[in-house]
Amino acid sequence: MQGGHVYLCHESLIGDQLWSKLRHLAPERNRPARSVLLRQGDPGTQVILLSSGSTLVTLTGSGGERTLLAVRGPGELLGELAVLDDQPRSASVIAAEPCRVHLIPAPDFINFVNEHDLMAPLLRHAIARVREAEAVRLEMATSPVPVRLAAALGRLVRAASQSGAETLVRLTQTELSQLIGASRNGVGSALKPWRERGWLGTEAGGGLVIRDMSAIETDART
Repeated sequence: MQGGHVYLCHESLIGDQLWSKLRHLAPERNRPARSVLLRQGDPGTQVILLSSGSTLVTLTGSGGERTLLAVRGPGELLGELAVLDDQPRSASVIAAEPCRVHLIPAPDFINFVNEHDLMAPLLRHAIARVREAEAVRLEMATSPVPVRLAAALGRLVRAASQSGAETLVRLTQTELSQLIGASRNGVGSALKPWRERGWLGTEAGGGLVIRDMSAIETDART
């Protein structure tokens, strides 16, 4: 549990013992913030097991616009649906902060799923995540900018690997505006009162330091 939110992750779905076995199918690797872990439209050649860090799941439209579908944290599998149904990837996955990952080749993953009879629970979980993404897309399309921005920041904070009074969100205002379908000025206007009240600050490297996510979410809804 992080920030009062329980993530339905694959670690809890398949159990600690199988999760540990799955991790040992590939060595752990480091990936920097903002790196593309999976690219929309690419074939499903591997599955990513996320050991630490958080990621953005984004959809790119025909005009190049990006939409935030979800934020995933430690204990998640990424890209398994493209492997299970042998179709191109339906979304991209981008590291929101430095991540540690295991890159499991598709044949090894399929063998593991078949050996442990995991196809049905994994597909049910994938369907649930598609429904979650649709709900996020509706929210991003219909809610005011402050609501969309607070929702996106909340997902990033709850999935972040660091714990403590402050959370660093390693995205610029431009990147946040692209993810929630707003102008950069709109995002700046929404951030201004939260910054003035001390609920967040600006990181010198271009990110945001979130100090009171609860207050931000409450203010956005009022």
